[in-house]
Amino acid sequence: MKTIGYLRVSTADQDLDKFRADVLQFANDRDFGRVEFVQEKVSGKKPWRERQLGQVVETLQAGDRLIVPELSRLGRSMIEVLEIIKIAKEQGACIYAVKGGWELNDSIQSKIISSVLAMMAEVERDLISERTREALAAKRAAGVKLGRRPGPGKSKLDEHAEEIQALLKNGSTKTFVANRYGTTVQNLSNWLRKHYLA
Repeated sequence: MKTIGYLRVSTADQDLDKFRADVLQFANDRDFGRVEFVQEKVSGKKPWRERQLGQVVETLQAGDRLIVPELSRLGRSMIEVLEIIKIAKEQGACIYAVKGGWELNDSIQSKIISSVLAMMAEVERDLISERTREALAAKRAAGVKLGRRPGPGKSKLDEHAEEIQALLKNGSTKTFVANRYGTTVQNLSNWLRKHYLA
């Protein structure tokens, strides 16, 4: 069982020392013992799996604790945060957020919080789709010719290309996107590869 404090800053003026002190105080108040820190300076725009956080989450085991100053340090979007929480729970680990005092595990409180976060993530996905449709409509109105690239055969995913790219860019999993557009993960992966989007 280990306790990991994850610290991420995206700009030089963010106070890493304060984040570290907050995490240590949080751990000490709960008698968690020694805290191993993982810290990086990287933009939240970079997918979480490509940051040091990805390796941390992948190596979590049952009983491990991951402490962050606030949930926004995990990911830029609620979709990313929710995915990380889900993976940690499946591995039997617990995520703590100092801000708000959140404890995300298998407790009733955690299940309620996760349900709320899931609803927020769904709203976020819908907003992304809506913004993409509006942008496409504006381009069409401006006379910009839109359409799929020539080459691969027609797919039912073609008409949703912009939305699919936006969802994946903002942290949606291929499983979620495939379910949303009525296809399989394998078909989605093939479609992305054929259209040079993978």
